[in-house]
Amino acid sequence: MVHVLSSRTLLRPTDPERSRAFYGEKLGLPVYREFGTGPERGTVYFLGGGFLEVAGRSEEPPSPAVKLWLQVADVTAAYEELVAAGVEVSRPPVKEPWGLIEMWLMDPDGTEIVVVEVPADHPLRYRP
Repeated sequence: MVHVLSSRTLLRPTDPERSRAFYGEKLGLPVYREFGTGPERGTVYFLGGGFLEVAGRSEEPPSPAVKLWLQVADVTAAYEELVAAGVEVSRPPVKEPWGLIEMWLMDPDGTEIVVVEVPADHPLRYRP
């Protein structure tokens, strides 16, 4: 069995500086570590229980199959903060039929990001 000590999602953006500005400044993700030098240096951001590494460069944007799921305590407050920071939100917070409150946005390369609030009475938090 593989004993995983840590994990992270790796993104190879088409424009690393633009992506670092988006994730670090607009979304306000805290930096876990940085490495390398120059425009393709790496930045690793905290994502709650995981990490997002933005490093290197790609000629093509990431596959549309790649999505980021970010859980927050208050999605309405997150929405207000993101809009104030100039982030274009694809879909404001909506309570879904499955009980989660979801908001959708995209990073500069079109990677979809869902920002989710799990209500206190949702089965993800509560087991009868």
